[in-house]
This record gives sequence, structure tokens and C-alpha cells, in this order.
Amino acid sequence: MSSSTITQPPTTIVSARPVVLPAPDRGEDLQVRVSAPATGDGLPVVVFSHGFGQSMDAYAPLADHWAAHGFAVLQPTHLDSRTLALPADDPRTPRIWRFRVEDLKRVLDELDLLEASLPGLKGRLDRDRVAVAGHSWGAQTASTLLGARVLDADGVPGEDMTDPRVKAGVLLALPGRGDDLTPFAAEHFSFMRPSFDDMTAPALIVAGDQDRSALSTRGPDWFTDPYFLSPGSKSLLTLSGAEHSLGGISGYGAAETTDESPERVALLQHLTWAYLRTALDPRDASWQAARSALEEDPRGLGKLQSKEPGPRSGMSG
Repeated sequence: MSSSTITQPPTTIVSARPVVLPAPDRGEDLQVRVSAPATGDGLPVVVFSHGFGQSMDAYAPLADHWAAHGFAVLQPTHLDSRTLALPADDPRTPRIWRFRVEDLKRVLDELDLLEASLPGLKGRLDRDRVAVAGHSWGAQTASTLLGARVLDADGVPGEDMTDPRVKAGVLLALPGRGDDLTPFAAEHFSFMRPSFDDMTAPALIVAGDQDRSALSTRGPDWFTDPYFLSPGSKSLLTLSGAEHSLGGISGYGAAETTDESPERVALLQHLTWAYLRTALDPRDASWQAARSALEEDPRGLGKLQSKEPGPRSGMSG
């Protein structure tokens, strides 16, 4: 791939929202935002899972960038979204984490409907090149489709919810081990006991070196667990000075951003795009070019490390 292709300018994007998918077992139909470049065929697909309380309209800095550079981006609104205002005592609340996983699978089940919802998109999606992405709780949701599982109270892995349609993932600020939860988190978020032993699918894991979670008794290194505790082909991007918002990925001028950094967001836009390009098409040179550029960048915005598949015993640290 030529450098001109790797640094291609953004193209016009088109978007439709809300596209409503019937979901009778959910108690509420699933709303999805569909975004794609106005031109081009064989578009790879990214299904994005938002963080707690967000919606299909969040994470525009990433979704818009991916769509403007050749991806179809599908963003469901999960039941915990503030836009739905589910009461805390709603009977679905204890199972929202499972509904979230089912939301992503439903999006994949209904690609034909979603493709037809956006004028001019029909017939342009590449169903063999599908990735998932997510931030925070959304990263945990996405990780289950890549092979992560939830441990029960006895430490036994729960249901395997891997989806073979998903070839790779981008996991942003993905929480680490459940053994390191604060007492409050352990009591109220029992599903936050992940096992990464079977998360074999390729993934880019992104952590901020200043991301100190109120849910964990550990420091920012908690967010690197998914890299060190999972087998298979993985890359870890550790962002310098980044807190949980990773510079402001949840929205332009989002109030919850505590570490606003346009430079950091721009780096994430490019690196995540490049990773997805190559993960879904190994012939694509975008990822290697982006890695080299980061190594040569004098600003020191972040560092990358990677590992390839090997014996399970060699993947623990």
C-alpha cells in the first residue's frame, strides 16, 4: 500500500438515525445509528458499543473518522443509555450487561435491514470483514464477542458468547480483573469478573497511564490486564497522560472529558483506523506504517507493544 493510500483524505459520509430493529425480548426496540462513506464498495464493518449512559450519538470523533476513511460504523443504543431513562429498579437492570451483548449480535443479525436503511448503502458492506469496538463498559461488551467470559462467584467461566462473524476488536479503557474491584463494585457489578483466557481474537487494547478507576483497588495498570491475560495476537497502546476519556473520544466538547487533548484523540483516530484496516485485511500496510510513525513521533504521546499467538503458558504476562 502506498503512503498516499495510508494518508488518504476523508470522504463525505452519510448517516441515518435512528434505524429501529425489532427486539420483542428486550422490552424496547433497538435503535442504531448507521454511518458510512458516500462512495466505495466492499466496506468493512465496525459495530461500536458505547460506555455507560451514552448512546448511538456519542463517540463521534471515532465513528466519524472511521466512516470518513472507508468503514461502515454501526452504533446501537444500549438500555443503560441516559436517553432511555430506565428506572434503577427496572427488572432488566441486573441483566443489562447481557442485553448489551445481545444488542451487538442483533446488529450483526440484521445487517441486511441496516444496509437498506441508508440510501445508497445496499450491497456495499463486506460481511467477511467485521470488527467490534467499545469504550469502558462498551469495551467489556465488545470483548465478549472476541472470547472474554464472565466468571461466576466460584470463579467458573460462564457462557461462551464468542461470535465467529467478528474477526477483530478495538477495546478502549477495558476494565481488568474482577479480583481487584472495590467492595462497592464487587457488590453492585457482579458481571465485572472477566476471564480473558479464551479471548483469542486479534485486538488492540488501549489504556491511559493516568486512568484511575473508582471501581478498582489498583491503579492505571488495571486496564492493561486484558492484554497480558489474553492469548492470541494482541497489541497494547498505552497513552501518556490519558485518563478514562482518553483525550475526549466520547464527543466533541463532552462534559465528562477530564483530560482533553485533541492531539491524543487525533492519534487514537489514526491508530485505531490503521489497526482495523490491517486486522481485517493482512495485506494492508496501514498498521505497520502507523506503528513506525508513532515510534518516530517526538511528542511521546504513547507507546505500543504487541504479541503474537504462542503457547498458552507463555501468555500470562
